[in-house]
Amino acid sequence: MSTTTHETHGDIPAQRDAVPQAAVLPELRPMWWEQGMRARADAGLLGVFAEMPRLVVEALRMSWRADRLRTAIVAVATLASGAMATFGLLATQRVLVELFAAGPTPDRVAAAVPALAWLAASIAVRGALGITTGYAMNGLTPRVNQQAERRLFEVTTAVRLDSFDQDDFADSMERASRGTDAVIDLIKGVMNLLAGVVSLLAVTVAVVVIHPLLLVALLLATTPNAYAALRAGHERFQTYLQGSARRRRLWVLHRLMAERVSASELRSYGLRDFLLGQYDRVMGAQTDIDLALARRVTTTTSIGAIVSGLASAGVYVLLGLLLLDGRIPLAAAATCVVAVQAAQRALTQVTFQVDHVFAEGQHFNEYVMFLERAAEHLPTRRVTPAPRPESLRELAVHAAVHRYPDREAPAVDDVTLTIQAGETIALVGENGSGKSTLAAMIAGLREPASGRILWNGRPLAEWDRAALGDRICVVLQEHHRWPFTATTNIAMGDIGAAPDRARIEAAAAMAAAHGMILELPHGYETLLDRTFKDGQDLSGGQWQRITAARGFLRDADLLIMDEPSSALDPRAEDTLFQAIRGRQGRRTTILITHRLANVVHADRIFVMHDGRLVEQGTHDDLIAAEGRYAELFSLQAAGYTGSAGVAP
Repeated sequence: MSTTTHETHGDIPAQRDAVPQAAVLPELRPMWWEQGMRARADAGLLGVFAEMPRLVVEALRMSWRADRLRTAIVAVATLASGAMATFGLLATQRVLVELFAAGPTPDRVAAAVPALAWLAASIAVRGALGITTGYAMNGLTPRVNQQAERRLFEVTTAVRLDSFDQDDFADSMERASRGTDAVIDLIKGVMNLLAGVVSLLAVTVAVVVIHPLLLVALLLATTPNAYAALRAGHERFQTYLQGSARRRRLWVLHRLMAERVSASELRSYGLRDFLLGQYDRVMGAQTDIDLALARRVTTTTSIGAIVSGLASAGVYVLLGLLLLDGRIPLAAAATCVVAVQAAQRALTQVTFQVDHVFAEGQHFNEYVMFLERAAEHLPTRRVTPAPRPESLRELAVHAAVHRYPDREAPAVDDVTLTIQAGETIALVGENGSGKSTLAAMIAGLREPASGRILWNGRPLAEWDRAALGDRICVVLQEHHRWPFTATTNIAMGDIGAAPDRARIEAAAAMAAAHGMILELPHGYETLLDRTFKDGQDLSGGQWQRITAARGFLRDADLLIMDEPSSALDPRAEDTLFQAIRGRQGRRTTILITHRLANVVHADRIFVMHDGRLVEQGTHDDLIAAEGRYAELFSLQAAGYTGSAGVAP
């Protein structure tokens, strides 16, 4: 295995002593899909900044939909707070004018009292507005977060199954999840930016009135710092954007080292040092990247701060020269000092908020872009309502082909077959022969690249999708272990019908699960997840029974069972297949299994090899043909009888 390092991309650092270089997994090296991320990250600052108005509008629209009243309160209170800052500056200016006027001190103080009262009032009102804004924002934040996250989940639960086969989709989804948190931060930044702009406009007027050169000097003093902040924010986002695959790898390693499901095998094979070594390599790369980013950001912001500091000193030098030259009176100079300080604060606030809006806007942009791109992965919508499918009479597959994006050879290659209602048919073949992929296409989970799958003579896509789904049930080989009670786990098979306890127990009995469930600490109400209190673990065979019960509950026209008994003991397996045979002649069943003794009674057996349908017929027909099925059956039979040869 190569020892070449990849410091240019910053993914795998050179020479980590903890683990030999040969131990680096291929999937932990920089991969081709990261090139696109780097290209996007290299987009210019102005090009990304041009997207901000659109993103701000989208974020405000989302906030408005989430809570109109609180959004309006935050907007009005924030702008009013900016106006109060301006009003306070004007009051301060009036106080200084009165105090620097000619006349006895008591008279000057008395003349300044009304302005002092207005200044105190403006400070009090601004404080009250700040409390109002905080109160409204506290109520708005969870509502906006909920709406943003729900929109994300609405998409992720609706996209086609093949979307999850694509690495770029997974990376994009990972970045979009960060964007949901950026929505409310973007809204806060926009509101604060508006308040800063209002204050800045008022202060600008005051400074210009004193002397126009002061405004030019202020801009020169603030612009370098502002650009440095934006440049640093863009650097941070560039690094974030390039790290999608690396963050997902770290997430996987976190799960492998800190979850119960992997704990036993980790200890059994002594994988602790190996996984820690992989973590050191990936996290070491991340640390190197973070340190390099910190150096670049510190350099950029330091240069901006130095230039701005020198220019700020120049503002006060200019003010002193104007005062000494007699171009502005002493009262105006004092006011100018306050105005300059206020202007610097306003410019700093605006600069900070622009940087904040820019940074959060980029994260929010990933969220928006994912939602837009995900639309391409959604199932095709019909313009006119699709008809509801009637009970299955015939299921036909015509020249179906399916390809996975990372494979050249098709997983299913030009398969044609027909199944009649009430038949029990079996799909058999060696691993990787295309059985599960073909079944997924028949179930409507995957779409054929070419060819057609017909339900009663009409393509699946032309039927009402939800209604068709109610007539099909799939028991997957790689089933998910849902962290709910046994009752809920089975009821999920027909969740829309809210099945009663009698139906649930009957389905469990068909899958040999009823007695096993009753032996759990809380019976059917036992939580099947040890992550939570009072939760219980199930063995692989016990979970397989729960999954089969879920499939039997629906009593669908078409039941597809993919390796339903691979982890069952002989008694449970016999009960399961008796239930499957009980559907014969009444409901249609597609059975995928490597245990060929269980398909002897199937009406027809379809033999797959390298994605193609190579044999079909009854068990007796295929044994007599002495082809691939007969060979596989003979091998299994020999394992039971201790002799070679084709079993009868």
